[in-house]
Amino acid sequence: MYFAITANVILASRSSIILSVEKIHCFAVITDACMKRDLIREYLMYLQVEKSLAKNSVESYARDLAKLRGWAERNDFDVVNLTKQDLREWLIDLASADLSENSKRRLISALRGFYKFLQFDGHIKKNPAEELIAPQKGFYLPRFLSEYEIEMLFAAPDVSGEIGLRDRAILELMYASGLRVSEAASLRIFDVDLDAGILTCTGKGSKTRKVPLGKSAVEWLKSYLIWRRKKENIEIDNLFVSSPGRPLTRQIIHKLVSDYADKCGLEDVSPHTLRHSFATHLLQHGADSRSVQAMLGHADISTTQIYTHITDSHLRKTYEKFHPRAHQSFNDSTDTPSE
Repeated sequence: MYFAITANVILASRSSIILSVEKIHCFAVITDACMKRDLIREYLMYLQVEKSLAKNSVESYARDLAKLRGWAERNDFDVVNLTKQDLREWLIDLASADLSENSKRRLISALRGFYKFLQFDGHIKKNPAEELIAPQKGFYLPRFLSEYEIEMLFAAPDVSGEIGLRDRAILELMYASGLRVSEAASLRIFDVDLDAGILTCTGKGSKTRKVPLGKSAVEWLKSYLIWRRKKENIEIDNLFVSSPGRPLTRQIIHKLVSDYADKCGLEDVSPHTLRHSFATHLLQHGADSRSVQAMLGHADISTTQIYTHITDSHLRKTYEKFHPRAHQSFNDSTDTPSE
């Protein structure tokens, strides 16, 4: 009897020990899972909350870093432990994707920022992306429309209908203000003061700026708002909405601008073309670069100065076309310089 009781006690003790070990093991697994932080997500939150990076920029960085994570997982790597050589191999793999120079620069910027964040947070000692070389930013002249082409584009919507009236107001506003398409899509009714002819928009880095509106844009917006206020199904305060009362996305605005341009035979026209045209026409008519910079929301004047190259070219062409002696050489003149 004594031996039986002792044996049962020993068995019970062993069972308790086994259960305890199993509990500890389970706890360790759970703890390990909890400790596995999503550092990419934390970095994106840091960009959004602490750096106040624009939503579209954060989304672009998220896509870039998701590609990196996917590549790392396929090759059994941990994103945190990637080396400079690993990153170079990944960029080589991406070469077949035929990325634009701007996309490559943004990609490397995302890598540098992410690993700098990890270094600052103590996860790594050295930033493996620090020495990656981004493509040099090439010089290009933005596409813009002539004033005649702007008039053609504005005449394309059928303003006898609700959609055409809205679209004409969008075109007028974007050309009158130079807004980015994301800024136009996010406008609220209260952002536009039609009496003062001023709109307030939120641009990159969540920075707000005020931009004046011309009389033509104001009048078309007033006409559009008369229709908008009659719609009983609109329960949102977005300025531009669809017939069912939903906000217009930047993709929808991009498509409608492109479609109207195609309709009147204008090629390679996007909402950004209207922004380029806005800046170019202002400078051509005598506006100063600093004022245009403020209206465009450029942080750096050098970004605005690209338009001065366009206006310099325009001035040169105008001079050569209209100046009576623009093409006259010594041989064409009866007077020659004295030696």
